[in-house]
Amino acid sequence: MATATLAAPPRMPLAVYALTAGAFGIGTTEFVIMGLLQQVAADLQVTIAAAGLLISGYALGVFVGAPLLTVATARLPRKAVLVALMVVFTLGNLACALAPDYAWLMAARVLTSLAHGTFFGVGAVVATGLVAPDRKASAISVMFTGLTVATLLGVPAGAWLGLHLGWRATFWAVAAVGVVATLVIATLVPADRGATEATSLRGQLSVARRPQVLLGLLTTVLGFAGVFTVFTYIEPILTRVTGFADRAVSPVLLVFGVGMILGNVLGGRLADRRLMPALLATLAALALVLGAMGFALHFKPAAVLFTGLLGAAAFATVSPLQLWVLRRATGGEALASSLNIGAFNLGNALGAWLGGVVIVHGPGLGAVAWAAMLVTLGGLGVALWARALQRRGDSHDNAGASPTAAIAQARACDATA
Repeated sequence: MATATLAAPPRMPLAVYALTAGAFGIGTTEFVIMGLLQQVAADLQVTIAAAGLLISGYALGVFVGAPLLTVATARLPRKAVLVALMVVFTLGNLACALAPDYAWLMAARVLTSLAHGTFFGVGAVVATGLVAPDRKASAISVMFTGLTVATLLGVPAGAWLGLHLGWRATFWAVAAVGVVATLVIATLVPADRGATEATSLRGQLSVARRPQVLLGLLTTVLGFAGVFTVFTYIEPILTRVTGFADRAVSPVLLVFGVGMILGNVLGGRLADRRLMPALLATLAALALVLGAMGFALHFKPAAVLFTGLLGAAAFATVSPLQLWVLRRATGGEALASSLNIGAFNLGNALGAWLGGVVIVHGPGLGAVAWAAMLVTLGGLGVALWARALQRRGDSHDNAGASPTAAIAQARACDATA
């Protein structure tokens, strides 16, 4: 009798890792400003809260630019779109490095942000199209590993450069990363197979208006608003609440990055197995970490531990959130994917604003984590609502079907949920 062996999962195509390189560059420029807030504020003579708005401006640029650019480039080859977006990204970072004042820096950040949402939206569609159906969440996870590595390496390195050579040196370095990522994508991502599908604007918008898609987008906004309510102000929190020296911030951010990588891989694997349970479990874990973090931040070892747990819990939600929207957006995947990236960044902007309100008008830095927990619990509530609506719709569809067909459909729904 032949013995059965478990085949190893096929390796990811190199093209997926090329997308990871682009994600690394974009993730670095998005997150690195958080480790430079105090330097930027001092150099440009603005408050820390005003410097924090550079994060909100970037996030809002992603939210607005993602759907507009996705629709505008829908008829173009996806590889050409990805390369062009990386060129925009590189030019935007050069403009940041040369910014003479706050207004210029804000405008340059917004310009850079225009590449963000469409890159991840189109990139997610390209990545999932390169692998088998049961590896789609893992492909998204690999691409988003670029974001986690950006936080693990890019953000601490950028903070170190800013501390020793000035914050402008950080943006020069990110622009160089953009040049390399552009070349890697141009070399490794395959040309589109056949003609790019040109769905009408009306058709794409009709997909984006589906209730399950809208609930998925709202879940993303609230879930990541909780993350960035804390993470936007992690530098002053660690120095003023926990009592770390300025030079200790980069190593603590390194711990956050390690957590992001672990959480990103875990979230992708869980979502490939059962999507909705993975989504609910990761959101619940994120809310729990944020709640406990409010206490942990007053003790240095606990603050380091929970900074890592925050990274893990936050990025464990990414693949489930992205795949949930993609599966409910058949016929308009690229737009829905870009909208979800915009939703992540709208959450970032909302979180940065909410954290600023808590700091300036509320209890202060020490209470930011608890405000973040409440927002994430709102996202969990929306996800539970989406699951209830899905089950109600499945029950309605099964009501008129034969018993055998109803059982088969129920099993299929269980497999995807």
